[in-house]
Amino acid sequence: KTSRDHLKVHKMKKKVLRKQVRAQHTLMRHEGIECISHATQSLVIANAGLGNGMSRNQLLRIVEEYGEVETLLMPPNKPYSFVKYETTEESKKAFDALNGKEVTLEDCGQNIVLYINFVEKVSLQNAVPASLPPGLTVIEKIISPEEERRMLENIEWIGDEDTQSAQKNLKHRRVKHFGYEFRYDNNNVDKDKPLPGGLPEICNLFLEKCLKQGYIKHKPDQLTVNQYEPGQGIPPHIDTHSAFEDEIISLSLGAEIVMDFKHPDGHTVAILLPRCSLLVMTGESRYLWTHGITPRKYDIIQASELGQKVGTITADVGDITLNRRETRTSFTFRKVRRSPCNCIYSSVCDSQKGQQRLVQPSFPHNEMEASKLEQEYVHKVYEEIATHFSSTRHSPWPRIVEFLRSLPTGSIVADIGCGNGKYLGISEDLYMVGCDRSKNLVDICGEKHFQAFVCDALSVAIRSGSCDACISIAVIHHFSTAERRLATIRELARLLRPGGMALIYVWAMEQEYKNQKSKYLKEKNGSKGKEKEINTGTTQRLLTDQVPGSSSQDSACSDQLINDLKDEGCDARPVGADSKLPVHTNRTSFQSQDLLVPWHLKGGTKRKEESVDTVLVPADSKESQEVSPVFHRYYHVFCEGELEAVCRSLDCVRVQKSYYDQGNWCVILEKL
Repeated sequence: KTSRDHLKVHKMKKKVLRKQVRAQHTLMRHEGIECISHATQSLVIANAGLGNGMSRNQLLRIVEEYGEVETLLMPPNKPYSFVKYETTEESKKAFDALNGKEVTLEDCGQNIVLYINFVEKVSLQNAVPASLPPGLTVIEKIISPEEERRMLENIEWIGDEDTQSAQKNLKHRRVKHFGYEFRYDNNNVDKDKPLPGGLPEICNLFLEKCLKQGYIKHKPDQLTVNQYEPGQGIPPHIDTHSAFEDEIISLSLGAEIVMDFKHPDGHTVAILLPRCSLLVMTGESRYLWTHGITPRKYDIIQASELGQKVGTITADVGDITLNRRETRTSFTFRKVRRSPCNCIYSSVCDSQKGQQRLVQPSFPHNEMEASKLEQEYVHKVYEEIATHFSSTRHSPWPRIVEFLRSLPTGSIVADIGCGNGKYLGISEDLYMVGCDRSKNLVDICGEKHFQAFVCDALSVAIRSGSCDACISIAVIHHFSTAERRLATIRELARLLRPGGMALIYVWAMEQEYKNQKSKYLKEKNGSKGKEKEINTGTTQRLLTDQVPGSSSQDSACSDQLINDLKDEGCDARPVGADSKLPVHTNRTSFQSQDLLVPWHLKGGTKRKEESVDTVLVPADSKESQEVSPVFHRYYHVFCEGELEAVCRSLDCVRVQKSYYDQGNWCVILEKL
């Protein structure tokens, strides 16, 4: 029996250790934070996060049993939390007691096991508080509890046949219509068939009050009442433009709720709608932003306000907790539109659908055309998609982290094309500064308290020879001629002191290398063994229109470089100077070196099966956004040996190392 007990304990310890290691990898992948083996004041507790149902109050009670808690940070939607004790002895005591301990989540009764690791320190950046979408206001306590009771009692969910004909039991909620019935089969109203009875009298009195106090400008004639049980929601949507006028208002009764708003560029704002509050949407917030309620039983809200704060929910990791949802009823009032919508948001307006024109870019003939191509299909696109792009770029690549951490303490490092700054905070032992052509991405760096500024990689505003190291990650492949790509590498070399190092990553033509598919190909369509072609035609569609013109010096240089590489096995087919740029199908092998790669803005309604080249327009034009906007970014993907050949053409550097890393060609240069 003793032997069996020892074996059982041994297996349990091995399991706990295995889970600890997995938690370490998760933390590095999500936050770039490394766990350490020696004891410190700070712990990370896996399985004790807001993302898996642990409330701040419960976790605080658990950790306070072992000492004085200085800080408790709970990142939103993550399965882990951070705690800092006043002394290392207290944190060691908590580590020994809690690692591998099973606890029961108070709100749902589920049993979970905690896994603990030490970290050097707790340091998570809070998001800057977001502003409300333009045209949106929330008015608190617009009715009294007694008025709320009377309005709820006025809605009879079970009634006569006429009443039931306007009542719908939808998958996500219970719905009842007054004035006009909203038809979910075509997302519109039958304007010639008003419902008998009109709006309830108590609602008419409420609307008169809102008009008198100036909260609304027009009296609505349609009402939709939705009742949500905890765990129910409504999908993100924009109220149909052709169905309703500009002003839409919604009264929240019975309980508070968090409603999510999203801009077409991917920017999201979570807004707390308190009980007895009125939401008013006009202009951009009504016509352009989607709004919806995520189906869940808990909302993340500010712990200090706990249901009393109107406005956006900020990701303050030191002041957010879970709030259990209760049954909520919303009264949404709208005015039926009698003529087509002519709003300025034509990209998402059903009345103006189908008025877009096609603009198809060609391969650049000269320096001026190259600059214009990059302006339209690189710079402007990243300004439009910056928020969504940043949300997909949060995990540092291990070999880049390895390069940065190998640099001597105190090194001055420039990240040229830093994007959202995911490498700027990798090591506190380095002095890092970033720059990017996108102002919106640089602003995101600023929100994270990183040092970054706006500039072009062809002309970096940093003194020559002042950097110990530079990195250029996924930048140079956005330059459209061989000369411009060479110039960016020459600019990197200018920044370095003699002996300084530069790390360069570019996208590879070869997405399958040494019989191994890159992560880019493996994640095709996000499915396993069920890959569907996104494009209904060929893998990469070459637009057929031809334009006259002769080859430029730049394209000739590119052609010469390709010829030089043929002996090394590169089968690239560069686009000729007289042809249109092909549009790549995402998650497929490249068929050309110079191409446009689509970016589908998150949250759109465009089906993946639709052709990716239905709209090809500059990012700043009205035509650039359909109901589901698709932007196109210019790329020159590099063949094996091409990046090395470009670097070796410079006398001021030598290639210290070159390698292939998950679909990218990479070099480490040393300044001579």
